[in-house]
Amino acid sequence: MTTYDFDTIIDRRGTDCVKYDIFDSPDLLSLWVADMDFAAPPAVVQALTERLQHPIFGYTMDMPRLREVICERLARLYNWQVTPDEIVFLPGVVAALNASMRAVSEPGDNVLIHTPIYPPFLASPEKNRLHSNTVPLTPVVTDGILRYEIDFDAFEAAINDGTKLFALCSPHNPTGRIWTPDELRRMAEICIAHDVVICSDEIHADLVFEPHTPTATLSPEIAQNTITLMAPSKTYNIPSLGFSFAVIQNADLRARFVAAEGFVVPHVGVLGYTAALGAYTGGDEWLAQVIDYLRENRDLTTRTITEHMPQIIPTHPEGTYLTWLDCRDLPALNGDADAAGSEFLKWIEPFFLKQANVALNNGLLFGEDGVGFARLNFALPRSQLREALERMRRALEAATG
Repeated sequence: MTTYDFDTIIDRRGTDCVKYDIFDSPDLLSLWVADMDFAAPPAVVQALTERLQHPIFGYTMDMPRLREVICERLARLYNWQVTPDEIVFLPGVVAALNASMRAVSEPGDNVLIHTPIYPPFLASPEKNRLHSNTVPLTPVVTDGILRYEIDFDAFEAAINDGTKLFALCSPHNPTGRIWTPDELRRMAEICIAHDVVICSDEIHADLVFEPHTPTATLSPEIAQNTITLMAPSKTYNIPSLGFSFAVIQNADLRARFVAAEGFVVPHVGVLGYTAALGAYTGGDEWLAQVIDYLRENRDLTTRTITEHMPQIIPTHPEGTYLTWLDCRDLPALNGDADAAGSEFLKWIEPFFLKQANVALNNGLLFGEDGVGFARLNFALPRSQLREALERMRRALEAATG
């Protein structure tokens, strides 16, 4: 068995990397945007290297072999029987989320969304001339750990005659929840009762510490009412290569989805297909080891914050490599994103950036109930994570006495 190295620090500065190159500080630690500071699996690098030996990169067709590999993977991981024609390839999950909204809605209709939520969920309805029906998740603190639950009465009450789509994030970004089969089934049954289609963004499905259940696997009826979005991008740290896929088992819904793409959503490029095939055929051992490494990073983050930063209440994520931090007892953290000096800097929590030289996500961009929160990405070498947490501890100690 090959042992993969996630401890070595790889300098990403000077590579046009949004995670680092928007900052001037050479020793800033960047724990914001959701990609990992680990090298992609060797199987992906090898597949890309081999393809790059051919010097022409013209228009490409999709790979029938990749469809078969995805079907085999879904059957192995989830006992989910999907046929190749039920898969739609796309360049990214955000594009697919927008296509889903266009597929089932008319201008003026509503999209149901839980908050706090990954910011494109909040921005996409307006861009498609739709309205958002937002319903807050319920925060519960037990033994100093924050966990979010679903208020099903509020969820159903938020649905009205104009609600056509429920945009679900599963596993959930930024709270790290893995919704249980019972939670998913109850949401799905409410949606079916009200004729609301589910778009289930499952981009983090492979990066989990507890079992994940795809929404569409719960029953044939739920499968017929669900658009599932998946990708290797987060899993294998290849988001810039532009590949994702939708599983849509309802033929009519799939046709509406494809029509909604129109000429707005571009085709996947050859390197996206190549990287995905390399990841899915040769990346399993790497993935198992990176999950073990992330689990230890998660535990270190939770332990350090609860023991040494009592002003902050963290989640203990069940999936993703993202910890959501309740910093509402610290007024200095409630920064104004609009006051930031650049488009990217509005995403950064100002206190930790200025006082600790650590970049975290600003929670207010995840919805109104994200004000006073921050999101921390722990997918980086452990020595850097320890240093970032220590910088945060010192900054809080100085600020609060």
